[in-house]
Amino acid sequence: MSSSNKFDDLLTRLGTGRWNLMYFLSAGYWYLLLPGQTFSVIFMAPALNYTCRPPEGNHTVHVSEDSCYYSINKSSLVGVEEEEPCTEWDFDTSVFSTTLTSEFGLVCGKAYLRATFQSVYMFSTIFSSLISGYIADKYGRKVVVVVSMGLFSLISLVLTFVTNYQVILALRFFMGALSSATLYMLSMEVCEVKQRSVVGVVLGLPWAIGTMCWGALAYGIRDWRWLQAISSFPFLIIIPVLFQINESPRWLIVRGRHQQALHVLHRAARLNKATLPPEDQLCKMMNDIQAEAEMANTKSTRKGKQVLDEHRRWFTFPTPALFSTAKIRQITIVMSLNIFSCSLVYCGLSLSGNAYSSDPFLYVVIGGLMEVPGYTLSAPIISRWGRKKPIIIGWFVSGASILSLVFIPKDISWLVMVLAMIGKLAISGVFMVVFVYEAELLPTEVRLQGVAVIFVAGQIAATCSPYLADFLSPLVPWLPSVIFGVSSFVAGFSLFNLPETRGMALPDTISDLEELYKQNKFSETKKEEELEKLQT
Repeated sequence: MSSSNKFDDLLTRLGTGRWNLMYFLSAGYWYLLLPGQTFSVIFMAPALNYTCRPPEGNHTVHVSEDSCYYSINKSSLVGVEEEEPCTEWDFDTSVFSTTLTSEFGLVCGKAYLRATFQSVYMFSTIFSSLISGYIADKYGRKVVVVVSMGLFSLISLVLTFVTNYQVILALRFFMGALSSATLYMLSMEVCEVKQRSVVGVVLGLPWAIGTMCWGALAYGIRDWRWLQAISSFPFLIIIPVLFQINESPRWLIVRGRHQQALHVLHRAARLNKATLPPEDQLCKMMNDIQAEAEMANTKSTRKGKQVLDEHRRWFTFPTPALFSTAKIRQITIVMSLNIFSCSLVYCGLSLSGNAYSSDPFLYVVIGGLMEVPGYTLSAPIISRWGRKKPIIIGWFVSGASILSLVFIPKDISWLVMVLAMIGKLAISGVFMVVFVYEAELLPTEVRLQGVAVIFVAGQIAATCSPYLADFLSPLVPWLPSVIFGVSSFVAGFSLFNLPETRGMALPDTISDLEELYKQNKFSETKKEEELEKLQT
């Protein structure tokens, strides 16, 4: 038994109690609040109806149809007009009293800045993953959790009082860069093995519930500054709680901080009312885990240098190992395409309340509701039918429902809403399963590289989606639906040649992929033979 398995056995002995629940509840509370900041553009910078308001005293002849220009007589000659850009507008306040759109005039030539409010946040999350992961591995999980969440909460509150739109965009960038998944990772590290799949799904539910709460809160508060303030204050409640959680004992052991690890384990045992092995056994286990980790790091460093030196002769790409063979290249490209399409479709649907519904508040609430079965049903489905087929079916359901929107008249609002929500349900389930599938397909030696590359592809899509939903949709209303629908079908078809991973051993090296493909082909051939026997 490896030392890491011994530690998992220790977690099983500690069980699940008050100590673990501190982590789970903290993570759940955080993800409950996060949708309001992640998708705040829906209610804070929506597209509004507006009318140009020319300056008083000018001899205005007429205002352009798009209310972006007005014509005035500046010459004594009759019929000679000069066109001036509008700088002030009267905005429709029947739905929202005050928004970023109305306060900063984000229309006409500045209309793209509405989407930028969302896009800059999503773009900066690329840096969040890279930076927080490095710091968490080097200095610990808890310091990243406390500092990043503390700063995120503070900036969220400060945003309420800022009166310069460029500063608002800069603060949104920093918020995105601070939104890491470190607390989720820490929760998984202190969770006993048999509960990890359940906890993983359960921690996804607060996001769905938070999305519903966000729609309900925005319905009651129509002023963007008050909405930002009230949705930010609850973040401050969690900060004192974060100081009460412990550092990951697994990380402390690997780093050689055994006394601190013992202190954490004794606290865990006390809170969970469990018993620990004798201290000499614990010390031996910790020494074994640290030695094994150091040996693995040494081998990984040597092997990584050898692989890098070898591939430098043939490649100049930053991650040559991910493209070194046909199979790993196929996996990298196909899974990058799938995560790209997941982010594009999920974010696109989440931000398309104005396009697919006459009531943006109801659209967000029902959209969050659709995510609940998407998250909860994915685990039992993939355990029974595998990963590949459910993802493909989910993609095709998503693509068919969204493409159907192109042909449905907008005045049949109930049908438009139903089809959009079917797409949201399907893409939520696909998102959950794709993350499992990519982790099982990528070999251990390049798994972190692969996840990083695939994650970047997804964030690029999330960065683009606001422009499709907010900027492109008013110009060509049917085009976003076509893009989302076609992307779903392309992603689904791209999976056909990948192997199923259910019941298969995880590949450790790139060369192990050959065996994975062979096993999968043999399994499919055997099923076909059994089917032929049944038919005859």
